[in-house]
Amino acid sequence: MQEMCGAELKALPESVQRVAQALQAKGHEHMPVMLDAACRTAQQAADALGVSLGQIAKSIVFRRIADAAVVLIVASGDRRVDETKVAALVGPIGRADAEFVKSRTGFSIGGVSPIGHLKPLVSLVDGELFRFDTIWAAAGHPHSVFRLAPYDLRGLTGAPVADVTEAAPA
Repeated sequence: MQEMCGAELKALPESVQRVAQALQAKGHEHMPVMLDAACRTAQQAADALGVSLGQIAKSIVFRRIADAAVVLIVASGDRRVDETKVAALVGPIGRADAEFVKSRTGFSIGGVSPIGHLKPLVSLVDGELFRFDTIWAAAGHPHSVFRLAPYDLRGLTGAPVADVTEAAPA
C-alpha cells in the first residue's frame, strides 16, 4: 500500500485524481492509497487491508426506473443490499450495467467511489457502517481506496443514512 502525499497525484489514473481532488476540497485528511492487488470485491479489499469485511464501504449502483437516475448505495461489505428497502426510499429501481455505471459515475465497477462522480446522483448510506470506527471506500479504481470514519460519509456525500440492507444472519 502506497501513501499519497499529493505530488504523485498526477501519475494516478484520472478517476483516482478526481476522488483525491474531491477529498481535498472537503478537507478530508486521508488521501487515496494504491493497493498492490486489484480489489474489485469487498472481500478482496478487506483481505488486502487486513480489516473485517464489514469495514469495506462498498458502492452498489442501481438505475431508477422512472428517470434513469443513478442510485448509489454505500453499504457495509458484510451486508446485502435489500432492493425492496431501497425502492421504498427512492422509487422503483433496476440493475445498472457496466456501461451505465461508467458513463454516469465516471468509474468502472469494482472502483466506484462514494464521491467524485461525473454527474449528480441519488445516494444513500447504510446505517450498518456505523458499527465501525474506521471504514475504507473505493477511490475510483480497483487498486485504490481511502480511509474514513462512517460519519465522514454524510459530509462527503450529502447522503442520508438509511436502513438499506437485509438483516444480518442470526
